[in-house]
Amino acid sequence: MDEDVRMTAWVRGRVQGVGFRWFTRVNALEIGGMAGFALNLDDGRVQVVAEGQRENCHRLLDWLRSADTPGRVDGVTEIWGTPRGGYDGFEIR
Repeated sequence: MDEDVRMTAWVRGRVQGVGFRWFTRVNALEIGGMAGFALNLDDGRVQVVAEGQRENCHRLLDWLRSADTPGRVDGVTEIWGTPRGGYDGFEIR
């Protein structure tokens, strides 16, 4: 059974000012069945919160770590938890 989860990831590298949040949203929508957001942080990282089926969240995480992202990803740290809900689709914040 593919349970619903919450994945929070912090992406570091050259990920601001390169369309990273927009492409993250596009990929989340293409994968489908996820809600959450992508947010620029003051320290230069992007925070990604995605809720949905574990397999879909893993697919998004794999993309975040791939060479297909805009800019340059130096690393991704993630934590997993229980969905909290309250999101209307996948947003750029």
